[in-house]
Amino acid sequence: MDGSYANLLTMNWGQVVMWMIGGVLIYLAIAKNMEPTLLLPMGFGSILVNLPNSSAAAVIRHLFEIGIAEYELFPLLLFIGIGAMIDFQPLLTNPKLMIFGAAAQFGIFFTLGLASLFGFTLKDAASIAIIGAADGPTSIYVATVLKSSYLSAIMVAAYSYMALVPIIQPPVIKACTTKAERRIRMPYTGKPFPRVTKILFPITVTIIVGIVTPDAVALIGFLMFGNVIRECGVLDSLSQTAQNVLANLITILLGISIASQMTADQFLRPRTLLIMGLGLIAFVVDTISGILIAKLMNLFSREKINPMIGAAGISAFPMSARVVHKMGLAEDHQNFLLMHSVGVNVSGQIASVIAGGLILELTRGMIGG
Repeated sequence: MDGSYANLLTMNWGQVVMWMIGGVLIYLAIAKNMEPTLLLPMGFGSILVNLPNSSAAAVIRHLFEIGIAEYELFPLLLFIGIGAMIDFQPLLTNPKLMIFGAAAQFGIFFTLGLASLFGFTLKDAASIAIIGAADGPTSIYVATVLKSSYLSAIMVAAYSYMALVPIIQPPVIKACTTKAERRIRMPYTGKPFPRVTKILFPITVTIIVGIVTPDAVALIGFLMFGNVIRECGVLDSLSQTAQNVLANLITILLGISIASQMTADQFLRPRTLLIMGLGLIAFVVDTISGILIAKLMNLFSREKINPMIGAAGISAFPMSARVVHKMGLAEDHQNFLLMHSVGVNVSGQIASVIAGGLILELTRGMIGG
């Protein structure tokens, strides 16, 4: 009883607030099915680390140090699973879709400047900006390498906005397009590519990115390695393991490790809300940028592009592609945009990793790290 009473005396309002935040994350995971493999362990973990004198806090912190802080293991291993899920066929069929993936990273660099104006240091501004990649592992990797002071808020924002893609993107897309534009049909005439092409593509991308942006090699390398496992044709069981068991297991470990940074003293700071707002701005600007590039291309192209596919250039794979496809069907039940939007979405996956590498190189170059 004495120990319990002592624990009650050490409690503070911040810990109770973090329990409530953890409860919200658990609710979103279970009731709304939003990234449950990540948000559920994050929510439960945030409760664990905010219990007074919690014995779990040290264990979870140790897991964070091994898996994220010291070696960035969890984000990189997760990229193997993501790479094994990706089919580059739609992108290979129409390589110009890479333009949309590149355009949809503009919000990252826009937010980098905006965060700097709000007084964040360069390394923190860069870490906040990468939230716009809509790519949780990349956000964690960049923020960890740069040793950002706001790691927990960045992690929560990155994965929250990934989960909220079906809520955030539709109103932005509708605001930037007309009904006639949303009804533009794009027939898909893709042809199967030989296995050798599908194997050579990820290897070639890795070499090119490695030469141009060395800081992105770890990210792009693990992503493309996962894709080679998928496409090689001799590791089907390993490919399935990477897509399911490995990806799910690492996501759970990642979620509960992130919770070590969600203690009341680290998370409940005025700037946390500002970081969430800046992350949302990056996300929205990315979406708008992809759409505007498509509209610009339509001014010079004989075959019109449905501007909505530009919104899939963010890296939230495959949620953003599905959102665009569903919106196309809502306007015209014969308007099938899935393969085009998937092609843009996987190009966004590549582009976000490259953007992460560029952000690291830019920041290190300016601060001399």
